[in-house]
Amino acid sequence: MLEHDNHNGDLSHLDERGRAHMVDIGDKPVTVRIARARAELKMHPTTLTRIQTGGMQKGDVLAIAQVAAIMAAKRTSDLIPLCHPIPLTGVDVSFTFVESERLAIDVVVRTQAQTGVEMEAMTAASVGALTVYDMCKSIDREMVIEFVALQEKSGGKSGQFVRIGSDS
Repeated sequence: MLEHDNHNGDLSHLDERGRAHMVDIGDKPVTVRIARARAELKMHPTTLTRIQTGGMQKGDVLAIAQVAAIMAAKRTSDLIPLCHPIPLTGVDVSFTFVESERLAIDVVVRTQAQTGVEMEAMTAASVGALTVYDMCKSIDREMVIEFVALQEKSGGKSGQFVRIGSDS
């Protein structure tokens, strides 16, 4: 369940003819914008233990996933066709071991810009999760990226969004 105002349901990436276009943000004010996203991976408990103890042959899984997430945030406009290139002022990546078989990746992205950083946060969390999978697939091909979602965002015309039940 989400706590938000859906506004009028406009799809801003469609023009009056229904064709895709990049939204013109030239008249929007520059504001501080922050977004937090989470990705979760489910894996065998032994895989999670090896990640925690540094027992993976390819190296420090979390350090590599952290760098990959940061790089992904910076390159989001290269991956998502209608995203604007945004000057990021900060990207923080953290990891939480949830239960004995789940790893959560939380990413907070900040900017001072004319548009938000929700896509940067979700792209970063997704690529961080994919990197964990890549580094651990030799011992656990059953890993599943079960969840990628925007947890919260602030700034801009639409204001604050907080996913109900998120662990803010």
